Amino acid sequence: MSPGTARTYTITELAAEFDVTSRAIRFYEDVGLLQPQRAGRNRVYSAGDRTRLKLTLRGKRLGLALSEIKQLVDLYDADSGSTQQLEAFVAVLAEHRRLLEQQREDIEITLAEIAQHEQRCRVLLAGQAPPGLRARALKPARAAGRAQKPARAAGRAQKR
Repeated sequence: MSPGTARTYTITELAAEFDVTSRAIRFYEDVGLLQPQRAGRNRVYSAGDRTRLKLTLRGKRLGLALSEIKQLVDLYDADSGSTQQLEAFVAVLAEHRRLLEQQREDIEITLAEIAQHEQRCRVLLAGQAPPGLRARALKPARAAGRAQKPARAAGRAQKR
């Protein structure tokens, strides 16, 4: 590479560096996240394309949607100053955090319900309940599970 020549990358080099498939890179190109130049039939990626791929993969690891990633990458391309990019990124992260916290709450409720069912089953398996109570032991658990779900949905609606 001569002193005035900018570093370029092939699709194979980027795929190896970031441990992704060339198909994934072509997909990111199709959705507008990457815009390589062409040298005949070959794609030639610039340092900027490499950075956009890095931002894209970081966004995917964070669980962001491609549309959110595209907004952030477009801000990077606009070179509008780091303040606007950081403020947009903070807003996206805050919304993503809110969704993950809601999912965690739902998972914790479900795990508690599972633990309750497991305990009832263990009691029945150990023969600790008289035969007449064994059949009834599972009925309240099913009813409680059904009764809790609408309350959970109502709680979610209030938080939004």
